[in-house]
Amino acid sequence: MASVSVYNMKGEEVGSMDLNDSVFNAEVNEHLMHLAVVATEKARRQGTQKAKTRSEVRGGGRKPWRQKGTGHARQGSIRAPQWKGGGMVFAPVPRDYTVKMNKKEKRSAMRSALTSRVLEDKLIVLDELSLDEIKTKNMKAVLDALKVEKALIIMPEINENVILSARNIPDTQTSFVKVVDGENGKEVYSNMSVYDIMKYGTVITTKKAVEAIEEVYA
Repeated sequence: MASVSVYNMKGEEVGSMDLNDSVFNAEVNEHLMHLAVVATEKARRQGTQKAKTRSEVRGGGRKPWRQKGTGHARQGSIRAPQWKGGGMVFAPVPRDYTVKMNKKEKRSAMRSALTSRVLEDKLIVLDELSLDEIKTKNMKAVLDALKVEKALIIMPEINENVILSARNIPDTQTSFVKVVDGENGKEVYSNMSVYDIMKYGTVITTKKAVEAIEEVYA
């Protein structure tokens, strides 16, 4: 079972924590990680681009001149692609760029991403992360104490003080994962993504967040 050190907000080591091998010591599947990143990027595309073909451009119903005898090349419409104001050849149309992944692939990709952070010593676990006020300076002090410049901060719940304090720090992103007991069983609320884990490199999280991650992906 993998084990990592636990730090406080001052960057001091205060203990250690055992990690679930099924989540943080899984087989790293680079293909699924790449697919998850591509799926995230594709999902961000609006797909609303549109241009008109020659059949959609207004006008051009009359032949501009007779077929023969003028000395000009034959033309059937002034809305053909070679004319100014004509339609576009193979015009782009609205489309859905979504890349689908099934649940098993998504879970495997997330385990691979988390495992890669552990193998590269880029997973930092804090005993807790709480700020009394919204202040960028305080959040920057925590990152400096941990000697981190670029990081993804994963919280066990939505914490506005942490989110808003980290918002203006370059190369820093926040996300959360929370498990709640609902009427029909446990419900998961999370905005974690493989894309963010790979983009920001170092992952800063808390003991409670690690426990939530293990509960979701174990």
